[in-house]
Amino acid sequence: MQITSKFTIAVHIITAIDYFKDSTQVTSSFLAGSVGANPVIVRNIMGDLKQAGIIDISQGKSGIALAKKLEEITFFDIYKAVDSVNEEGLFHFHENPNPDCPVGRNIHKAIKGKLSDIQKAMEEKMKKITLAEVVDDTRREIIREKV
Repeated sequence: MQITSKFTIAVHIITAIDYFKDSTQVTSSFLAGSVGANPVIVRNIMGDLKQAGIIDISQGKSGIALAKKLEEITFFDIYKAVDSVNEEGLFHFHENPNPDCPVGRNIHKAIKGKLSDIQKAMEEKMKKITLAEVVDDTRREIIREKV
């Protein structure tokens, strides 16, 4: 089980856009440097965020900006925007359990609903965490560094 790094990169991008908005022209190259990732990856994720209405991208001086307030952007919004999980869900079943074994024949049916419940609980929690919290925590950590 693993959510792709696209999710955490997207959170990083949004946090950096907000943090640097008044001091630096925020571009995809600038963000790629902050993230420490290939600019193509960053641009692809930015495209997902733009399509989801989370960021605005313009050529020229204004660069990249948030399209929503931080309080309106949740972890769940980002999770869905960057396709962190495929249609199959968080948990991937092993594909070839032995059909001649009573456990092999029935294990998927026995745990599928439980795993679905776990994913739903996680997603509900993600809906309650906003980027405003992440930005506030990041700013606190930056201040602690300076002390």
